[in-house]
Amino acid sequence: MSDSSPGRAAPVLDVWCELQCPDCRDALDDLRALRARYGDRLELRLRHFPLEKHKHAFAAAQASEEAAEQGQGWAYVEAVLGRVEELDRAGEPFLVQVARELGLDAEEFDTALIDGRHILIVDADQAEGKAIGVTGTPTYVIGGERLDGGKSQEGLRERVEEIADRLLAEQDG
Repeated sequence: MSDSSPGRAAPVLDVWCELQCPDCRDALDDLRALRARYGDRLELRLRHFPLEKHKHAFAAAQASEEAAEQGQGWAYVEAVLGRVEELDRAGEPFLVQVARELGLDAEEFDTALIDGRHILIVDADQAEGKAIGVTGTPTYVIGGERLDGGKSQEGLRERVEEIADRLLAEQDG
């Protein structure tokens, strides 16, 4: 627990996302703003929800888990999402290339994609997402409320902030 006050977990914002999704790329600005506003008072968790229509999304989810293991999870997610079109075109070699650009162990990425060591995490996230009604990405879940950004992201960040502020106020109360 890395909380500033002992015994008090930060509110959690789960972001159901996939790395070949242009809508998720558009959501990056909101996620950056939320991270800047709340820092470690809000735990931002990336959850995997690769969609069938994007053939490299499942591999990208595994790759982001490998990046997290190597200590660069968010940097990797942002780098891949920022270049969705390249992932569309190049597939797995692009995932390894991004790892190399970030100074990560690219050979380990390659091996992780081949041996499937992160598949269980991705499958578990996807199953949980389906169970709570996630149908598209990005979808935010905070304080028991599900906000679907797959159709429109208009006003979503404000809604997340409202809920986060309420949860934090309740903690401080």
